[in-house]
Amino acid sequence: MKKKPKPEITIQNIVVSTSLEHDVPLIKLAEVLPNTEYNPEQFPGLVMRIKEPKTSALIFSSGKVVLTGAKSLTKVQESLKKIIKNLEKIKVRIKIKPKIAVQNMVASGYIHMDLNLNSLAMKLDNTEYEPEQFPGLVYKLPGTRATFLLFSNGKIVCTGTTSETKLREAVDKLVIVLRKTSKG
Repeated sequence: MKKKPKPEITIQNIVVSTSLEHDVPLIKLAEVLPNTEYNPEQFPGLVMRIKEPKTSALIFSSGKVVLTGAKSLTKVQESLKKIIKNLEKIKVRIKIKPKIAVQNMVASGYIHMDLNLNSLAMKLDNTEYEPEQFPGLVYKLPGTRATFLLFSNGKIVCTGTTSETKLREAVDKLVIVLRKTSKG
């Protein structure tokens, strides 16, 4: 029996939250840094865009930060270092190493299977499929936080996991479910 190729999966975006455990004067930060947007009437957080690695951070006056756009945890750390360096420009010294909490990972990939989305929508629970509106099938994988977008050519998008391990486990579980379902 021919061995099936392993699913290919690439992290596209990691969303993390952290606390700098220090108040941040957002108005001062917005005045000093060109890569920021701050409209407190519309939203209480300041948006800081970082060129390399290409990420965006929401920074709140409490020191809470939500960072998005990184493709790896290493890039998350690099971005946080840049935020801390930017804060030093307005005399805010962060003495702690911020603890990060991954809120969500988005990954895309290919599972080397052609999928009959109509059939899957009928056989699987927790699916949404409206081909007139969108060509993908939405599938919430039971027992996990993972939600998948499945396309007939075997391309997938996964969201909802909080670690690379959980992401890979969810994809492996998905492949098992799809193989069982397409046989039945």
